[in-house]
Amino acid sequence: MLKNLAFALFLLALGGASTTFAQEAGKVSMTAEQFESTLSFQQGKINLPGSIATLDLPASFRYLNPADTEKVLVEGWGNPPGQKTLGMIVPAATSLLSAAGWGVVVTYDADGHVKDDDADAIKYDELLKEMQEGTEAGNKERKKAGYPAMTLVGWAEKPSYDKDSHKLYWAKELKTGADQNSGLNYNIRVLGREGVLVLNAIASMDQLAKIRTEMKQVTAFSDFTPGNRYTDFNSATDKTAEYGIAAMVAGGVAAKLGLFGKLFAFLLLFKKFVIVGLGALVYGLAKFFGRDKDATKVNLEK
Repeated sequence: MLKNLAFALFLLALGGASTTFAQEAGKVSMTAEQFESTLSFQQGKINLPGSIATLDLPASFRYLNPADTEKVLVEGWGNPPGQKTLGMIVPAATSLLSAAGWGVVVTYDADGHVKDDDADAIKYDELLKEMQEGTEAGNKERKKAGYPAMTLVGWAEKPSYDKDSHKLYWAKELKTGADQNSGLNYNIRVLGREGVLVLNAIASMDQLAKIRTEMKQVTAFSDFTPGNRYTDFNSATDKTAEYGIAAMVAGGVAAKLGLFGKLFAFLLLFKKFVIVGLGALVYGLAKFFGRDKDATKVNLEK
């Protein structure tokens, strides 16, 4: 997911959080304070929709429900509409519409229990090249959809997997169009019994050090509810995901669609995934996951 950097720079140039901006749909002007006053911030213990997980927020963080999250992503940060989320975690002391604003969008992929057998064997530098090639190849479709070309510059933080906590970390540096400023997608995946809790921080590259520190807090207060944790998996009754760790980093959505023979459907879905800065289209993914499965140890069933 990529915050609209041009918008952030515009706000910075005109005075940050007190700047007047125009809503895209009706061109209705309001200040950043007025916009944020329309949002219902929540604090403390949060039960996420579906009761799959909880957030135990300290005073330094607040929560926005899915409807308010959509408002921020679309009206505030200029992303396309239609994203289905469980809400967003935001810093309490920072305006979302200032250059320093950032947030963690929370979603849940209910694709089954993700096996982590391939975690130690993944060659992330090779995977990055495939993702970069796929991003470049997919820009034709992005432009057709009315969005600027996207460049995956590289890892802002190379992927790492903690087997004890069943959490996967990585960060991508992204650029859109001719903008010389890079955006940051800092990703955390918390593996659960029958799915994955997705925590995706949206910020700018110059915030990397801060986001890395803050995300340690976010992972500490985000957890599955009892019965939904990774260790609760029952192989006799529970569904297993059709992809492993490598596919999650590259874009597990490709695996969900079966990858091969569904190019058109994938491209349509990609238009909706502009916001999450999806790293690769089917071109690069097919090349990577088409390799010898014994060599890459990718858990991807056809």
